[in-house]
Amino acid sequence: MSQKLLDLLRNRFASDILETSSLHGDDTAVVTPSRWRDIARFLRDDPDCKMNLPVDLCGVDFLDRDPRFEVVLHLESLDLRHRLRLKTRVGDRDGDGAQVDSLVEVWPGLNWFERETWDMFGIRFIGHPDLRRILTYDEFEGHPLRKDYAAHRTQPLVPYREGPDVLDKQEPFGADEGMSFGRKTFGSDEAPETEVS
Repeated sequence: MSQKLLDLLRNRFASDILETSSLHGDDTAVVTPSRWRDIARFLRDDPDCKMNLPVDLCGVDFLDRDPRFEVVLHLESLDLRHRLRLKTRVGDRDGDGAQVDSLVEVWPGLNWFERETWDMFGIRFIGHPDLRRILTYDEFEGHPLRKDYAAHRTQPLVPYREGPDVLDKQEPFGADEGMSFGRKTFGSDEAPETEVS
């Protein structure tokens, strides 16, 4: 069934489909970065595609290739029971120009996947609503999953953050979300109160 998706993409987007492959049941389309979002929206909305589940989005670094990075998206249709791998290639050998349109407006669930890819690889997602680091801290320098990131590199030390603002919940969490009992410090002989039903 996914082979039909590849044919549909080739017919609909022609020159924007750079290559396709089908190996061991994994059907893949490599697309131009300029049409990344348009093709994703088509795959979601077209009744013959109905790709309603974005399973994963990640980056891959091919250090000696130009374009250097691939953004890889795995999609599945829960209704039609087919899947597809969609890729695009961005960035030069130095890692400059590694950017592509965000797909958060197409599938909101990709928000943190794109943040992780930005944090680990430095691939910028244009139009992302909150593109900031998610696995490293704000002062972290570089992107640790790039193949030219020095394994022995040290990062800047930052002072321990104290005060009332430290435990305040940051966006996108509201005051009523998170731990129901709040963030409290308990002594060794104390325990949080629990409700009995």
